Amino acid sequence: MNILITGGTGFVGTALLKQLGQEEGCVSVAVLAGERTDHLPPTVGKIVVPPLSGTAEYGAALQGIDIVVHLAARVHVMQDAVANPLEEFRKVNVAGTERLARQAAAAGVRRLVFMSSVKVNGEGRRDAYCEEDPPAPADPYGISKWEAETVLADIAKETGLEVVCIRSPLVYGPGVKANFLNMLKVVAKGLPLPLASVVNQRSLIYVGNLADALATCAKHPAAAGQTYLLSDGEDVSTPELIRRTAKALDAPARLFPVPSGCMCLAGKLVGKSDAVERLLGSLTVDSRKIRRELGWLPPFSLDQGLAETAKWFLSSRP
Repeated sequence: MNILITGGTGFVGTALLKQLGQEEGCVSVAVLAGERTDHLPPTVGKIVVPPLSGTAEYGAALQGIDIVVHLAARVHVMQDAVANPLEEFRKVNVAGTERLARQAAAAGVRRLVFMSSVKVNGEGRRDAYCEEDPPAPADPYGISKWEAETVLADIAKETGLEVVCIRSPLVYGPGVKANFLNMLKVVAKGLPLPLASVVNQRSLIYVGNLADALATCAKHPAAAGQTYLLSDGEDVSTPELIRRTAKALDAPARLFPVPSGCMCLAGKLVGKSDAVERLLGSLTVDSRKIRRELGWLPPFSLDQGLAETAKWFLSSRP
């Protein structure tokens, strides 16, 4: 099978290429003009395409392709400086995805695997989300991903294109950025953190597990038309995650208790309420559906994923 990956030069895409390199098939990556590709395997085809949008032309890149794994997106932005974030997310994540999918169907592509997000389900609920829950996206990024899923479902009905939607929680692993990378830096320094009394539960997924699930969904016959929530299968509290990360880094976990109410107030005062909520709140997913229907099991445990992440982090420090 011939597979085209959009967003293949990124964090998840790099892991997926490593995964697909172990399997039979021809893999190509859609890259932007001038985009760095020297870290990609030499056997991977590179096809230059325009930025994802409602007017982009992907036709030439889609010729002879059987499966598209669509990872490219305008990702969640912590402090978005644009005047209308939802409009900007829609231009790329909704209009761009629709354009790609329609051109894929016209080119004879059989299946499109769409990288969505648990933010489609919502955030801040203590009970685990499952695929049957009504979508309740709470921010522009989540809204755009849900609208993209809806558009893809319509295209599937119209054209017969097989669509598989993957919703993941926080992804970590070698090459991770943003909040998880910041946590690695703080824990590696042995800095004290006021999180000992936090009682919550969070689902995560190691990027190697996500890549394995994406590869499974690209090829398994039973995945057609389905939506799957993914996780490592082991939920942890914020203090437990820090302790286990510290162990992987061979660093001390210095945690001390501070009432959650005090941290929430402090977050409001410095304009970091969202960041504090991610540390204190719960967000878990029930990933039994993909295990039941596709027989998929994560090949890496949480501790194995943290160990690989720590190994990368320590080796990449100056």
